[in-house]
Amino acid sequence: MGTFKIEGGHKLKGSIQPQGAKNEALQILCAVLLTPEQVTITNIPDIIDVNKLISLLKKLGVKVEKLSKGTYTFKADAVDLDYLESDQFKIDGRGLRGSIMIVGPLLARFGRGYIPKPGGDKIGRRRLDTHFEGLIKLGAKFGYSKEDQFYGVEAKKLNGTYMLLEEASVTGTANIVMAAVLAQGQTTIYNAACEPYLQQLCKMLNRMGAKISGVGSNMLIIDGVESLGGTDHKMLPDMIEIGSWIGLAAMTKSELTIKNVSWNDLGVIPNVFRKLGITVEKQGDDIHIPAHTDGYEIQSFIDGSILTISDAPWPGFTPDLLSIILVVATQARGSVLIHQKMFESRLFFVDKLIDMGAKIILCDPHRATVIGHDFKSTLKATTMTSPDIRAGVSLLIAALSAKGTSTIQNIEQIDRGYEDIDDRLRAIGAKIERVN
Repeated sequence: MGTFKIEGGHKLKGSIQPQGAKNEALQILCAVLLTPEQVTITNIPDIIDVNKLISLLKKLGVKVEKLSKGTYTFKADAVDLDYLESDQFKIDGRGLRGSIMIVGPLLARFGRGYIPKPGGDKIGRRRLDTHFEGLIKLGAKFGYSKEDQFYGVEAKKLNGTYMLLEEASVTGTANIVMAAVLAQGQTTIYNAACEPYLQQLCKMLNRMGAKISGVGSNMLIIDGVESLGGTDHKMLPDMIEIGSWIGLAAMTKSELTIKNVSWNDLGVIPNVFRKLGITVEKQGDDIHIPAHTDGYEIQSFIDGSILTISDAPWPGFTPDLLSIILVVATQARGSVLIHQKMFESRLFFVDKLIDMGAKIILCDPHRATVIGHDFKSTLKATTMTSPDIRAGVSLLIAALSAKGTSTIQNIEQIDRGYEDIDDRLRAIGAKIERVN
């Protein structure tokens, strides 16, 4: 198990380039299964979760070639469907939450798709109902082995239909879209997720020959086609990493420039940080965060009541950044209520911050009130364990701002979502060491 040792209290300076988007990568990589032709993808992040999915595709028989850092070609012209029913697949598929999105493409192209109950972050219940209910409405027959926790869908053909999703699930929408593009007739998906990464998937599929309209809205209309061809695709920068670096700059009173952020795809993220009093400057397609030498002050609502920051499906504020917002608030002037609506276990890492001296009241599994120190009392170094990707980076940011040397264990959780994070932080002046 790896460990980070972090000497906190140092100001950082320079520029940092966000990696390719993890959550986009998991969708886009599954989409290569929809065609026997070559697909070239650039800006793929070199992180554990993405590399696990690439390995899974290789075991499925997809020809994978790495052309350069972040650039790969994929050719799924000899998919091994027998692997799907092997004991090894039951092990491999469990190691990654994103593996669920191979089901839709496999069902659409080959008439069957299977997956063991996937793993991922321990942040509360993450239901698969939306995925399979949508595939069933397209005509698939669903099966589940409770003993093996193994799911399967089969269909001789899929037929377009109208469906209203119970939740705007990003991965659920992606799975249904990838199945519907090869279904007969027209499919309408209402209450579809509309995140930029899902928009990227739809645009890529359209370049491959799909007919998807309504991209960017919560109603997608898909006219099925007989087959799809190859294409080239470049991934967006990771908005969660961009938000992490904004928070890091504020907490360490550092001047940082975040390069090539694709401003038009950030939605409300810059404004949410501004509500905490953080200066977020647009410089071309970069974000510049000046050194907050005098700290930052949390805004109140118009009527003077305490600010509440909560998550919501896009275009609302992404739940993946609430952990960062919470940490940043610990050194602000003022108070804020953090309301994590979508997952019930994501705030449990606050006990580590309380150990470091943060003033946080955990109201219940979904809500925490943060009373900021205004830098009059620094956080204290401690030893802690990373519970999931986003909480892990939040604790890392806290450690970089704290007085003394902190230790973070189980950093494999951080490596699942952040590429070479220690090397990149050292390049801007962080005192961080990886110890195995």
